[in-house]
This record gives sequence, C-alpha cells and structure tokens, in this order.
Amino acid sequence: MAELGEDERLPPFNHFGGSAEPSDEAAGKTHCEVVSVLNGDCGTPEDIMVGSGSLGTPGGRAGVENASVGPDAKSEIPRRSSIIKDGRQRKERKKTVSFSSMPTEKKISRASDCISAMVDGTELKKVRSNSRVYHRYFLLDADMQSLRWEPTKKESEKAKIDVKSIKEVRTGKNTDTFRTNGTYDQISEDCAFSVIFGENYESLDLVANTADVANIWVTGLRYLISYGKHTLNMIESSQNNLRSSWLSDFFDEEDENNSKQIAICAAVQLIKKLNSGLKNMKIELKFKELHKAKDKICSDVTKEEFIEVFHDLCTRPEIYFLFVQFSSNKEFLDSKDLMIFLEAEQGMAQVSENTSLDIIQKYEPSKEGQLKGWLSLDGFSNYLMSPECHIFDPEQKSVCQDMNQPVTHYYINASHNTYLIEDQFRGPSDVTGYIRALKMGCRCVELDVWDGPDNEPVIYTGHTMTSQIVFRSVIDVINKYAFVASEFPLILCLENHCSLKQQKVMFQHLKKILGDKIHVDPPKPEDCYLPSPSELKGKILLKGKKLDTTCTSSEGEVTDEDEGAEMSQRMSIDSTEQQTTMHKKFQLLKDLSDLVTLCKSVEFKDFPTSFQNQKPWELCSFNEVFATRCACDFPGDFVNYNKKFLARVYPSPMRIDSSNMNPQDFWKCGCQIVAMNYQTPGLMMDLNIGWFRQNGNCGYVLRPAIMREQVSYFSANTKDSVPGVSPQLLHIKIISGQNFPKPKGSGAKGDVLDPYVYVEIHGIPADCAEQRTKTVHQNGDNPLFDESFEFQINLPELAMVRFVVLDDDYIGDEFIGQYTIPFECLQPGFRHVPLQSLTGEVLPHTLLFVHVAITNRRGGGKPHKRGLSVRKGKKSREYASMRLLQIKTVDDVFKTALLPLREATDLRENMQNAIVSFKELCGLSAVANLKQCILALSPRLTGPDNSPLLVFNLNDQYPNLEPQGPLPEVLKKVISTYEMVIQTSKTLLESSEGVYERIQQTQRAAMEFHEKLHQLALKDGLKGRKLHKALESFTWNITILKGQEDLLKHARLEVQENLKQIHYAALTCNLSKGGAGGGSSGSSESRSRRSLEAIPEKATAEEELTDEEN
Repeated sequence: MAELGEDERLPPFNHFGGSAEPSDEAAGKTHCEVVSVLNGDCGTPEDIMVGSGSLGTPGGRAGVENASVGPDAKSEIPRRSSIIKDGRQRKERKKTVSFSSMPTEKKISRASDCISAMVDGTELKKVRSNSRVYHRYFLLDADMQSLRWEPTKKESEKAKIDVKSIKEVRTGKNTDTFRTNGTYDQISEDCAFSVIFGENYESLDLVANTADVANIWVTGLRYLISYGKHTLNMIESSQNNLRSSWLSDFFDEEDENNSKQIAICAAVQLIKKLNSGLKNMKIELKFKELHKAKDKICSDVTKEEFIEVFHDLCTRPEIYFLFVQFSSNKEFLDSKDLMIFLEAEQGMAQVSENTSLDIIQKYEPSKEGQLKGWLSLDGFSNYLMSPECHIFDPEQKSVCQDMNQPVTHYYINASHNTYLIEDQFRGPSDVTGYIRALKMGCRCVELDVWDGPDNEPVIYTGHTMTSQIVFRSVIDVINKYAFVASEFPLILCLENHCSLKQQKVMFQHLKKILGDKIHVDPPKPEDCYLPSPSELKGKILLKGKKLDTTCTSSEGEVTDEDEGAEMSQRMSIDSTEQQTTMHKKFQLLKDLSDLVTLCKSVEFKDFPTSFQNQKPWELCSFNEVFATRCACDFPGDFVNYNKKFLARVYPSPMRIDSSNMNPQDFWKCGCQIVAMNYQTPGLMMDLNIGWFRQNGNCGYVLRPAIMREQVSYFSANTKDSVPGVSPQLLHIKIISGQNFPKPKGSGAKGDVLDPYVYVEIHGIPADCAEQRTKTVHQNGDNPLFDESFEFQINLPELAMVRFVVLDDDYIGDEFIGQYTIPFECLQPGFRHVPLQSLTGEVLPHTLLFVHVAITNRRGGGKPHKRGLSVRKGKKSREYASMRLLQIKTVDDVFKTALLPLREATDLRENMQNAIVSFKELCGLSAVANLKQCILALSPRLTGPDNSPLLVFNLNDQYPNLEPQGPLPEVLKKVISTYEMVIQTSKTLLESSEGVYERIQQTQRAAMEFHEKLHQLALKDGLKGRKLHKALESFTWNITILKGQEDLLKHARLEVQENLKQIHYAALTCNLSKGGAGGGSSGSSESRSRRSLEAIPEKATAEEELTDEEN
C-alpha cells in the first residue's frame, strides 16, 4: 500500500551520525580531564542512605544541573498537557548562547579514550548490602594490571582488584548486592554496573554519576579482559584499522593530482557526503580549529587531518560502546558476532551466517572488511541507521491483518469537512483537501452539498462563511484518487441539502463519473453483519438518508442532517444533548436514495432501542459531546453497540477553529469512524496518522478481539487490567538524538538547543502515561540521554507510543519533532526513530536512537521476539476472579473451571519464576531472553584451557546440562537453577493440553445457556439491576475462560521458543553434545498429540470464584 509521505524511510546508509558534543551536565568529563566527575543525573546521594534531592559529589555544582531526573525525582518534573509545556514550575536558570562550535571535552570514541579516562580516575559510588553506599575514587594503575579505589580502611594492596581476576563486567543492577540493597529503586539502571572477579565470582557493584561514565568503565574493562597486558599493543596496532583504510581510498579519489592534500571546501563536501546531517559550517570550523592548534597557515587539508576530523565528527560514542559489547576482538564484528547481535538483541529469527555476510556486504564501507567478512564501526553505524533498523515493524508496511471480517469490526480512517483547508467557520474550501486525505489513506470523506448557481450543486459548510467548490469537480477528484493509497472501500458521507432539481444533477454526476465503483446491491434482510472490506474492494459506499422501501414515487420526505446548522445553534445556545437540535424535513430523490445501500443514516435514540430495532446496514452519527456522555454513562453498552453497528463520531460544533478531539476517547468504545479535521495538525492528528500507519496504511485496522466477540466483557473506562487480556511491560531506553533542528520561530537563543524527550503512552485510561528525560544543555547535534523507562500496557492492541522532542526554555518549551507508532508495530532491539515536524513532514536526518524490549507478551505477534517472561513481584499468587450469577445451574457449570484455572496459572507462573531466577543467576535483567542468558553464562562454563566444564546434551527433547568433571559450587548452583527451568517447562508442555481441554469444556457447557440466560434469570427471581448484573457476569466469566485458554496456548509457544533458544545458543558457544541437526522445540512440537485451538482472546492471571454482586 502507499506509504504516508514515505515517512518510514531513514537516511541512506552512508550517514554515520553527527558529532557527539556531550556537555558537562549530559555526559561528565572524559579523557584526561576526568579528575572528578561532575554531578550527574544517575547517581545516588552523597550520604550513605539514598534519598531524594540533589545527587551531588563533594565540591560539585549546585542548582538545576544537580537535580535528579531518576526514579526518585520524577515528581519534580511537571507533567505535559499539550505540545507546548507550561514552564512555570521550572527552576530559573540563566540561558547562555555559545559561540564555540566544539565542546571543551574530548569525546570517547576509541578504546584509548576509555583507558586514558580510567587511568586518570573517576569518582564512583560503591554499593554494599544493607543500603550502604560509599563514595570512592576509582582508577586504573598505569601498568593496567590493577583496579584501585580510595579512600579505604583496607591496606592499599587490598583495596584493589587484579585485572586478570575479572571474569565479566555486567551492566545494570543485576547482582544480589544490587537486588537486596534498600536503595535499588533509586539507582538508575543505566548508571549501574558490576565487576565480577575471583574464583567465587564476587562482585564489586558501582554506580556512576552519568550513564556515559558507566559506559566508559564498562567498555574499558571489557577491552582489558580481552587483551590484558597486551592492551597497549592492540591499541597502537589498531590505529591503522578498517576506517583508516577506506577513508584513505576515499581521500585519494578526490586527490586527483596526488598532492597529498585537498582544498578545505572539497574536504568539507567529502565529509558532508558521508554524513548528510552535519552542517557545512561546523565541518569547516573543525578543520580551522585543527589548523589553529597546529599553527598551520595553509588551509589545505591533508589525509591525516581529514581522517582525524571525520573521526571526531562522525563517531557516535553510544554506538561505539554497543559495538565493543558485541565485538569478540573489540575492533570489528565478524559474521558470528553479528549473528549473535541480530538474534539476541534485534529479535531476528532464523539468522544464518549468510544473513550476516549479506549485511556486511551491504553496509561495510571498506573493501578489506567486505572481503574478510568484517563489519567495522562505520559499517555497524550504517546498518543501525538503515531502514532495516527502523522502529516500525516492516511486516506492518503492507496489509497483514484479516480483512475478511465484517466492516463493523474495523477502525476506519475518517475525515471531517474534508473540503476545508482551514477553520470550519470562515476558512476556504478546496479540492486539495480531498486529494491530501485520500493520499493519506483516508477511507471516509465528507461532502456537504447545497444548491449552487447555474444548476450545479456546490460543497461548503452551510450557515457559515466558508467558500464553495463545485460538486462535480470533487467527484472527479474522488474518482481519480479513491484507490491510490488503498484498495479497500471508500465511504462518502453525503450531507444532502439540495433541491430535487439539483439532486438530479448530483445523481447524474455520481453515476456518470463513478459508475460501477458505487456499491448498489441492497443488503439482504437476513444478513446479521455487513460484508467484509475484502468483499468490497474497489467499491464506493454512499452514506446518507434513504427512503423507506415502501416508497414507490420518484421522491419522498426524510429528516435533514445539518451539522452546520447545529454549529450555528451551538454558538448561540449552550446545549449538550444531541436530541435537542430540531431536524427539518426535506424531499429526497428516490434515484439518489437507491445509491445508499450499506450506510443508511438514521437517528440514534438510545441503546435499548438500537439493540432492538436497528439494522446492521444502518449507521448513526454521534456529536462528540453526546458520544462522550455515552462513553462515560454507558461504557459497556457503547462497546456492545459497536460490535454490530457502525458508529460515526464527528467533532463538536463548538470547534469553530477546526481543532480536533482525541480519537482514543472513542476508539476505546469501539467507534469505527472518528472523523478528524485533517487540516489541523497537532497531537490529536498525530495519533490518528500514527494509528493508521499499521496494516499497510490501508485505512482499516482490525479492532481488538475483546471488542469484536459477541460474548466478551470490556468497559471503555477501565482503569485497571482488562479481563481476558495479559498486560505487557514496555521497556524503552532513550539513548541519543541526531541533528535536531532549531524550532521554527525561535530566535532568543540563537542556534542553541536544550532538548529533552517525552515518551507518551496513549490508550485506555489504565495505560495513559508519560515520562521525560533530563534536559541536555546546548547540544542539538547529538545529545546523549541514556535514560530508561518502563510502562505497563493493559490493552496492547489499542495502545500507541509517542516520542516528542522539545526545546527546554523557561518562557515556554518549543516543539522540535515527534513520532507516533502503534504498540503492536514496535520492533524490539536498538532502533532509530525518524522524527516528524508539527505538520507531519519527515525532518531530514533527524533521529532518536532508542532500545525497545517487551516482556510478558502473550497477546500475539512473533514468539521469537515477544515471548519473554518477567516475574511480577514477590507477592502472593493472584488468580483471576470469576463472578457468581446467582443462577444456580449456570454457577455450577462455572465452578467446574476453578481447579483447571488454578492449575493453568501455576503451570505458567512456575515456569516464569524459574526463568527469572535463571536470568538473575546469569546476571541479566527481566528483559533478556534465554539465548542472551546462555551467551552471558558461557565464559563461566569454560575452564582455563578452554575446555567446557559443562555441556548441553541436545539429543534429548529437553537439553540437559552435563558436568565434564568436578565443579565449583557456583556451577552447581547454575545446574540446579537450569534444571528447574527445564522441569517447569517440561511440566507445562506435558500438562497444559489436559488443563486446556477442561477449561474449554466448561466454556462450551456455559455457552449452551447463552440463548436462554434471560429466561433462567427470571426463573430464579432476578430482576432489574440483579438481572443486568447476572448477564454482565456471564460475559465476564466467558471472557476469563477464553483468555486463560489463550494464555495457556501462548505459554506453550513460549516454552518451545525458549528450548529453541537454548539449543542454538549452545551450538553458538560450542557447548553442545549432539543435536546439531535442529532445535529442541521442533521435536517438542512434533511430540505433542495435537496443537491447541484457542479462541482468539487474551487473558490475565486467574483468581477464585467470588461474589461480585456488591
């Protein structure tokens, strides 16, 4: 399908990222200037106990730079209510304009920078058990043999760790010391790291003042572990590396005269060609500063100077740190390193060595790297910035949902007053409004038709001062663009105010221009649902008034629809009831009436009347204000109404400025057609555009199953978890930004930017949340944020994530860019986010670099990247509630599910808890997968002579760990924890089928009462509220049963995926015994007697049958 403005594209792969210019506040001092780290945003307080307030170090700066933005200080940050933030609560600080193009600090971009910074030393916080935290100064000995700290009560020889005794370096809070420390929640995950050393795997647990400082130590220590005493030799030998070779070739191509130098303007253009996001002035200034430092008079640039400036401007530290983490030799990624990164971090399935080699050939700039199968830092940067690492799931760029369900089961992209290009009271009308909307994938446009001059109907908003356009020209445009962006049906909302004479002209234009595209087949009386979008491909549906089938004359009387008149009335009277507007009668041409088939406009009275009398092909339009009242007062009825009937919601007539309502307020009720003012940009339009990006931007999005199933319970206003749906945890780390433009209209600060990022979650009320990063001062080129956030998503199918970048200004924060994406379209791993302007255009080379992980996800999607487990906390196990109906025969049936529901929960929880324990033992967080666990564990499973101490026996369906000799205690614990994972997984696979069948049996038995439930309730004496409650409790219980079946099914898939990950990780690490032919999960699948057939619902955990009457 056509993409909206090709907004999914990222810059070409030869963009290496902008220059890193970390300010003191953003990244701390680095290299030789690190004498004491300035106060950052990630540490713990100066005193031993961690509390709120400034997180300073002795002698550090006070004020806003010291303010914490960690979890313990979120309350200090004002919440956003709109795009432009209210700055009243912000602490005052002096704004300055910098006239220097370069930062004073040298940025970290190679191993020597990290080692140099560690030799100079850094103040870190040493975390011990029982909430103790000590400030210590850590440094690496000049001979790089020992890590020391001071002051200390120990002898100086004891306050050190030999580098050769270090086993591994862990990032985050992933040791027992961190987990048991009382300050755990107040320590930033991004600033914490642990040094694991000695034969007993002791841990030195540290917290840096910034994530950047933590990255320096982690990267430097990993380099030392790899090369030990040969580190200096490696650093020296790597100076003539892959980067130097390809840049030399690139320079030589420009140096046609072989003069060993080129003009500065040519050098600027060369670097600009390699990194389009850099500004010419910045590159030129860098060359001049380099020449000035060398007292060089000549302005020509040598090859060495060219390479040095490229290195300084185009190396992104955050990508370098990531590169070192996955590179086995710390200089390049070979095909095996890249395979591990793609599988373990990016969530790619079925990765082969050829996959890695293809990526290397495509993105590696050096000929040597391409020949040898090596991916350099520049090639790695190219890949991460390519469309392949876009945050948007490529599967969603084409139609990927079931399009064979009734039209009522889809959200439909809709426009209000499509002909307007400004406000709806005085604004001009233009056919470009239709062209723009249709190109954006809109599937429902509005035509407000009135009598015009020369017997030609015109379109405009009646009773207003908007200009007019000829009806015929609009139909011509619709005919041309109707199916450019989508082949699925287009709805024309025809608001007809014409005389019979001009109605005949309308009819002639419609028939002549649109012809066979108009759907004219009348619905069958026995049909209970509308046709599917697939059945209506290429068809145009007219929505409008229709004469009664008994009408035999050429015209008849119907009620007028006049939103313009409603607006005029609302401007003079303050009425909120939809029914108060008096509708006049008018004559409708029968020929025009016959063109309306599946979308007959009718007036809504109330829900009981609609449930009893409304036909599936009849459509009601709801004023925004009235729809809001329905959503608040009758949330369950509104959802159930939209399971069968189409509902259109249009903006309040009081929105004379054409502002937009929040579409989520009505999508959560199941309303299919929420008409938006496309001409008005902003948050609400961002949500609409972002939502319909999914499913190939075809204008139709399948609603959540819980909103489609006839027997299911969902309340639009729920502020808790949704029955039958498993909540997901979304983990987002905002790492950095690239090439942020100056906000339009801002001039007070010159070119200086102080950016920060908001992450917003939009969805049902229980999911709506927002978090913000710290402000990075005076750096819009490549600010480093390094902050992690976690959100619970209770209804993933209706959630959206919005990234917003603002410029921090105490007068009023200004908008830089945004990107909105449905939760279901997120790709896990390290991803770039292409930011868009306020009006929706893609900002060139403007990106956010983020990491995404989704845990406890069982609601569909891809198991290889969405089947992760996470423990919910050490509290008593919860079992989902089933409600008493007070109808004995039905309650007795539901009680038969109590035991299998408990068993299902225990099977899942036991397996998940075992996996979390294993992750903790491996030193990883809950967002890790089992492949990452085995990779992290592999160094411990190998002896000094590189012979394995433990191997995985892959010949069995369930891979066992087999000792290869005497084991230390730490490995015995590994075996026992791993065996618990295998045992609980085996129990789940072997027992789940029987439990599933018993739950489904209860569901089938209960559904037999569905048709006669009302009579049974009356027989048992239930009336009024009790009767309504009994019917509601029945749908609740059925929803729970369906959900538990689905959870059990996905738990099986999760176990099978886990076994597959263990299998491939064992092969990757050369820790396998047998089983090289295929994954364990395959045999697990084949040995199952049959696959589970779950009803497509999702569910939460189970609880016992309780009486919910009160």
